[in-house]
Amino acid sequence: MCLVLVVVAPGQGAQAPGFLTPWLDVPGVTARLEWLSAVSGIDLIEHGTRSDADTIRDTAVAQPLLVGAGLVTLLALFPHPAEAFTKVAVGAGHSVGEITAAAAAGVLSAEQAMVFVRERGRAMAAASAVTPTGMSAVLGGDADEVVSAAEAFGLTPANINGAGQIVVAGTLEALAAFADAPPDKARVRPLQVAGAFHTAFMQPAVDVLAGYARAISTHDPRIQLLSNADGRVVHDGREVLARLVAQVSRPVRWDLCMATMADLGVTALIEIPPAGTLTGLAKRALPGVETVALSTPDDLDAAWALIERHGIPSSLDASPTWRLVVAPMKGTFQRSADALDIGDALSAGGAVGVVASLRETVAVTAPHGGTVVEWLVEDGDPVSPGQPLIRLHPAHEEALA
Repeated sequence: MCLVLVVVAPGQGAQAPGFLTPWLDVPGVTARLEWLSAVSGIDLIEHGTRSDADTIRDTAVAQPLLVGAGLVTLLALFPHPAEAFTKVAVGAGHSVGEITAAAAAGVLSAEQAMVFVRERGRAMAAASAVTPTGMSAVLGGDADEVVSAAEAFGLTPANINGAGQIVVAGTLEALAAFADAPPDKARVRPLQVAGAFHTAFMQPAVDVLAGYARAISTHDPRIQLLSNADGRVVHDGREVLARLVAQVSRPVRWDLCMATMADLGVTALIEIPPAGTLTGLAKRALPGVETVALSTPDDLDAAWALIERHGIPSSLDASPTWRLVVAPMKGTFQRSADALDIGDALSAGGAVGVVASLRETVAVTAPHGGTVVEWLVEDGDPVSPGQPLIRLHPAHEEALA
């Protein structure tokens, strides 16, 4: 059996007062938190150890705190960061956790991630202040009925988490009316958040972040990185950043991320601090997958043992990602009408083919220009998410113009 390890980062709402306290005893953690505090302008040590629940519920505080906590505890899990790419095959993050995952995959530096999340938190807090909005978790019930009922009240299914959990968002009046008439067999629980995240109410924050994104340089992920938007594997760093921006006002499809994990054959999952939420979802939606919720340093031994049993290199690690084009999802591959032979030049954004499933057909393009070195699949081949399709010898875009 092929072994596949995924590391996941939780989103806003997972934080709890004092959750970083035990981590300060791990060598190097305090110094790293001090540095990331300086970068972000947020006192991560104060908020992670002494601030109360109301303080760390503030979006402008919670988001940098979560990303900073994830980055420093990842270094405790992998003291030699390059070693992670020989062990971890897949990465994903829920909502703001996508920023942590992107930095861990090498798309952004830790400093870029902290500045980006600082501005994300501020912009989302400002957007939340315009109209009184909120979010409620819906537990149980038929998923389609829950979505239809929510939309009938003018709410958005902002997080479709799978395992019987959907989070709806909108105005406080609409949320109250929905709670008074819940779907059959569903329970509605208001969440302590400042606004309707991942809805159209956050569009002002998207506009702010899009401006900053134009000045941010990226690298391609060194592992198979899953996107909240649709669960697809994204292997172009520029597309990862664009999705991080757009996702602020779009629903989180964690159910599709877990479906892709199943397609990839994930055998083990580690959730970094503050851990527990995503591990719980995985236990219900991915039966048979071993999990570790890395809540405190006491859990490190269990996490290291899991890595030893399941860690293998990502399929993207054997060659630089800019030389490969990979399948975004599970399906059947068909080459482009403009058949590419060995030695042909392919421009940046050029068509490679399509991957078709029963649900949809997705075009596959080359994020970077290059010369075709080798086809790794044939027409009609079934492919898995993240599977390499074609290998390119890199070339400057201007040389292919």
